[in-house]
Amino acid sequence: MYLDLIKLARPKQWSKSVFVLIGPLYGYAAGQSIDWRSVTFAIVAFALASSGCYIINDIRDAEADRAHPRKRHRPIASGAVSPNAGMVFSILLFALAGVAATFGVSPAVALPTCLWLVFYVLNVTFYSIGLKRVVVLDVISLASGFVLRVLAGCAAAGVEPSTWLLNSTLFVSMFLAFGKRLGERRTMGADVSAVRAVQSAYTDDLLRMVVVVTGVACLVTYAGYVQAQAERYTSHIFGAWGFNLLWMTVLPATYGLLRCIVQVERGIYDDPTELASKDRPFQAAVAIFVALTLVAIWATQHRS
Repeated sequence: MYLDLIKLARPKQWSKSVFVLIGPLYGYAAGQSIDWRSVTFAIVAFALASSGCYIINDIRDAEADRAHPRKRHRPIASGAVSPNAGMVFSILLFALAGVAATFGVSPAVALPTCLWLVFYVLNVTFYSIGLKRVVVLDVISLASGFVLRVLAGCAAAGVEPSTWLLNSTLFVSMFLAFGKRLGERRTMGADVSAVRAVQSAYTDDLLRMVVVVTGVACLVTYAGYVQAQAERYTSHIFGAWGFNLLWMTVLPATYGLLRCIVQVERGIYDDPTELASKDRPFQAAVAIFVALTLVAIWATQHRS
């Protein structure tokens, strides 16, 4: 029973809470003082709240999940956990998330952090109730969940979120969500509408187009951010000749994004989280991106 409850909470999905960390990291890179304790508790709060939201969604989607080759093994759909027990567990997780955001975060920033957490839960609730059945709005709602994580991280750290950061987060989240829709069509075939009703409004060609559009928008937005930060990250390695070290991160970012498109198009994965946890080349691209970003930050802070 306890193992089923842990599975129900989907701890693998907690990796999405890393988006809470993005704003503080870039704020730190800009020379701001960051309260990492508050940021850590904000991450915990969103991880717990997301688990509570997943449980409610699983309760509502239990019947449809039983028709999915992978989702039918979820505790609610398989009958391992009753809907009533799942609801009680979700309420407990929401309460723990509220405690973490209220008392774990610094009092000076607790209120805005809690507000973003509440907005996140409301957004996911509206998604579960009806937005997931509305074409395009379903993806915008999903993407908004990641943007709200970024905003909460910025609030907890006392960092003002930049337009570049919010736009990049929105577009990459939409890219992943549309990619998941396309991946489901590859793995489920004609049965995809039975699992996700909104799929009846999408077509393969439409999804291919919006995956490419949002992917390009994400890369262009991030490239714009890199260009805007040129003065900060330019290192004069050879005398007067300078080079924007942050530009190097564009390479693994581009590879990782295109790798997602290839794997989804081939029908190997239908979930970005599954791809991130299993696809070694994609993991390598993420690791290189992080490493190069840290090198650029270190070089910036230690240049004479």
